[in-house]
Amino acid sequence: QVQLVESGGGLVQPGGSLRLSCAVSGFSFYYYTVGWFRQAPGKEREGVSCIRNPDGRAFYVDSVKGRFTISRDKSTVYLQMSNLKPEDTAVYYCARSRSSSSGSLDPAQYNYWGQGTQVTVSS
Repeated sequence: QVQLVESGGGLVQPGGSLRLSCAVSGFSFYYYTVGWFRQAPGKEREGVSCIRNPDGRAFYVDSVKGRFTISRDKSTVYLQMSNLKPEDTAVYYCARSRSSSSGSLDPAQYNYWGQGTQVTVSS
């Protein structure tokens, strides 16, 4: 059974940092892309970052380049978020791609999702 479980969200002041974790199980981790997405109230879900396996290449949406870093270990994908801004406030989800080696930030290319974790950036 494919499972993705996010953790690490919370309330942080502008300029602060958070690290999100996505624990994955039930599939061969090194043969799929795992991505982070976010959805703010009233907005569509957008791709933030993904890491393509097995080569480990990372992809980012322009708005987070230089501030967010995606990484992985044996069974967890991390999203280190720094210099957070109020516009980063959203529910963050991790997801597994439909096919191997996609490297895509399009939510339609993902078919397994976690339950989400809230990130709020506010003073």
